[in-house]
Amino acid sequence: MARLYGFEDMAYRRVREGEAEVLRAAASRRLLQQSYDAIVEWMNAEGHRTTRGGLWRPAVLASVLDHPAITGCEEDESGKLVETGGPVIIPRADFEAIRAMRRKADPDKQRAEQRDYLISSELGVCGLCTYGLGSSPTATGTRGYRCSPSTAQHPGGCGKVRIMADPLESYVAEHVLAELAKPEVSALISQAREEILAQAAALRKEAAAARRRQNKLGKDYARSPDITLQTFRSADQELKQMIRESETQARFLEQVKDVPVGDIPDLVRWWKHAPMKAKKGVLVLMLERVALYPAASRGSRTVDGDRVALRWRQWGVAEESKESA
Repeated sequence: MARLYGFEDMAYRRVREGEAEVLRAAASRRLLQQSYDAIVEWMNAEGHRTTRGGLWRPAVLASVLDHPAITGCEEDESGKLVETGGPVIIPRADFEAIRAMRRKADPDKQRAEQRDYLISSELGVCGLCTYGLGSSPTATGTRGYRCSPSTAQHPGGCGKVRIMADPLESYVAEHVLAELAKPEVSALISQAREEILAQAAALRKEAAAARRRQNKLGKDYARSPDITLQTFRSADQELKQMIRESETQARFLEQVKDVPVGDIPDLVRWWKHAPMKAKKGVLVLMLERVALYPAASRGSRTVDGDRVALRWRQWGVAEESKESA
């Protein structure tokens, strides 16, 4: 996997300043409405080359200027930009302006599809540190997953695990569909779906109760001189955390509502044409966790039981799980 132009490392933490200056110049030209063809012609004439030493092409430059790492961000599973604490080569405002120009100029680009990730950070985790996997497209726009390295501003994971999205998603889908095809499993889908939605409803109630306690805490603090500001802030922060965690988990579980409960004669064919929200719902229904481990060797694209551990959801059995390698 080629490194991203402008960075020394695959974690996007060390800037290669000479290349960063070229990117800033290219971004400035793009903001002045220059075409990618014109910018690439200038870059090649000046002797600037890609990370592989080749001539620049418009599509390659466009993908680099559309990579969130150059503005110190990454995309979550819904495609929203999230700051990573990494170095910023291009100001975020300029990055978003360039991205908007690209969409406007070429509405047929399947950007939304490229951002669609099957495995959410609530489901996919790093096998080494258990931190949630985030999306990480490559310099060429290929979708990928990785464990984000931790920084002081944005505590994260170990940063030691990454993989291209397609082989991981294919591996997980293959095993999920094989399990789903078993008669004894398919017969329980409707019941399991309702069970998980009931869990989501209970989490929503917990969040609502915590929010009521938070409101009462605010009123008590305003009325009582015995509650210190420090005590109020500590309790308020704890309640906020409870609300956030409950609502996040509820939204995650509620994805099963998009799982079809009728008989599906050809699961593989259905999967190929199913909307992404239905596929995500199936994963939530069937799995509790997808743990990803480092490749056996650098650059390896092999995806097997040594790299991926699936923890299956056990319906009707609390706090139990089974591992499948």
